[in-house]
Amino acid sequence: MARVQRMLDACAELLDESGYSELSTTRIAERADVAIGSVYQFFPDKKAITQALGLRYLDMFSLRVTGRLSEGVFEHWTEAVDVVIDEYLDMHRNVPGFRSLHFGDTVDVRLLDSVDDNNRVIADRLRDLLTSIAGVDDSDTLDTAITVAVESADAVLKLAFRRDPDGDPLLIGEAKLLVRGYLGQHFTGNRPEIGWQG
Repeated sequence: MARVQRMLDACAELLDESGYSELSTTRIAERADVAIGSVYQFFPDKKAITQALGLRYLDMFSLRVTGRLSEGVFEHWTEAVDVVIDEYLDMHRNVPGFRSLHFGDTVDVRLLDSVDDNNRVIADRLRDLLTSIAGVDDSDTLDTAITVAVESADAVLKLAFRRDPDGDPLLIGEAKLLVRGYLGQHFTGNRPEIGWQG
């Protein structure tokens, strides 16, 4: 619905301008040019709006990674690591609100899901992409590997953006190296031991 999308766009703009602490349903309604009642028709409070925005970012991220992974055959599986990190970086730099919200940790570590933390939700989504697009066999080993890779990359990339608003290139490179090296313990050559079929 167009009104909801306008509210989410307004939320993203306001997050970039003044952060979550200054965000309010009133300000979102004003920026989206809708009545405050329209906001409450869909969202009980500002947290619910930021949750919807975080889920929109997750869907956008998934679509972008899916598109990149589907473009062609990689010479080596590590190129998939670069795709995932590069898409995250591009969203951080160019998608309104993402720099402030990411996938929701600034608001609540369980913003995307009431049971699992945000990184767990992202890891599940990436695991689904790898099994459906790249033909990786799903397993407990894959689940653990993706979970550790997401947590590690998240920590180093947050540090990269704390050091440089556009992301410290050295630390970005280190994040890629870290994830490749870790996954390399499970993957051998061009075919991972955990089931790469591409």
